[in-house]
Amino acid sequence: MAKVEKFDKENEEKAKVAKPQQRPQQNVEYVKLIRIASKDIPGNMKIYPGLTRIKGVSWAISNAVCIALRLDKNKKIINLAESEIKNIEDFLKNPKLPAFIVNRRNDFESGMDKHLTGTNLDLQKDFDIKRLKKIRSYRGLRHVSGQPLRGQRTRAHFRLNRRKSTGVKKKVKA
Repeated sequence: MAKVEKFDKENEEKAKVAKPQQRPQQNVEYVKLIRIASKDIPGNMKIYPGLTRIKGVSWAISNAVCIALRLDKNKKIINLAESEIKNIEDFLKNPKLPAFIVNRRNDFESGMDKHLTGTNLDLQKDFDIKRLKKIRSYRGLRHVSGQPLRGQRTRAHFRLNRRKSTGVKKKVKA
């Protein structure tokens, strides 16, 4: 038996020397993306945090979607059926929620409470800022000058011309 053990050890050593060392295989897991409301969401995420990836959907809205459509918050997005995804998109387009949760209460043009998501939210925000600038309101003027709008102090922060003064300046002969 001693000869067998010696033979096995020699073969093991030869095998180690003969084989080039390989990297350990990594488990690469490809995640399927699910498109909900014009946004790609990784399929391995749960519904509750996954819906917050959509612009305009907060944790409160995500929770309301799960409750209203009777979805399990811990269910993976990849396990959703096509009908469930369609229901989520329809709900996000026209949510039946209390006014304090929606992101556009008392809309300027229509006076209605509505909830905007995705690019609609960006466009509406830009239109609001353009309207404020056009009517020359205080907030509009602050937008134009690049100053803060909501009462922050400006003595030490928001110093616009500090960037321009860096570097070596040439003396002007007068």
